[in-house]
Amino acid sequence: MRTDPKSTFLPGDPPLEIRLRRSGRARRYSLRISQLDGRVTLTLPPRAPLDDGLAFLNEKADWIRGHLKAHPDQVHVDFGTRVPFEGTLHAVMPDQVRSARVEDGEILVPVSASRPGKRVEAFLKLAARDRLAAASDKYAAMLGRPYCKLTLRDTRSRWGSCSSTGNLSYSWRLIMAPCEVLDYVAAHEVAHLQEMNHSAAFWAVVERLCPDYAVHRRWLHEQGAGLHRWRFAD
Repeated sequence: MRTDPKSTFLPGDPPLEIRLRRSGRARRYSLRISQLDGRVTLTLPPRAPLDDGLAFLNEKADWIRGHLKAHPDQVHVDFGTRVPFEGTLHAVMPDQVRSARVEDGEILVPVSASRPGKRVEAFLKLAARDRLAAASDKYAAMLGRPYCKLTLRDTRSRWGSCSSTGNLSYSWRLIMAPCEVLDYVAAHEVAHLQEMNHSAAFWAVVERLCPDYAVHRRWLHEQGAGLHRWRFAD
């Protein structure tokens, strides 16, 4: 039996990589363009012919490229690149330091670093853990409901989550957003320790923890996708 490929390429200038996935719930072919990183996914019903799916993909080529024009270009981090930290752009600069740190509006990286992007990523993750732990601790204390553990991921579909067992998970890229936005996400997830839903009661808890949450929620909706522009790998 032939196994479907995981991806294909849409011809054009430039060729576009398209992710392919089968879904038992799908009743027709569908396309999804991620608002976070511009990835395009073609979903196929379980037994639908792959060739028909690829024909559908080619029919939608103009629609796909039209939507991708609005997606920001990726930025590969190196010396001289400006990277957001707590809502402000900082230039990545070589310096006689042992590990990356922020100083005078710059992210200083050891001058001998062969992969400055990875050094910056490690610094951002460490800073994100410290800030998110502090914010989560604060809001959990206000609510009187402790959480179990905190993990960081580079999630593309959500900024945070709270499990039914009280585990909190966040995107480390929140450290690139303004501090108030990071605090809102922490308040949002901690609120789920009391209300595991998005009911009116839940939003009342969020408002109690973070009275101006609507402003920060709007920032994420309008500008959050831009935080995924920065690529730290070689």
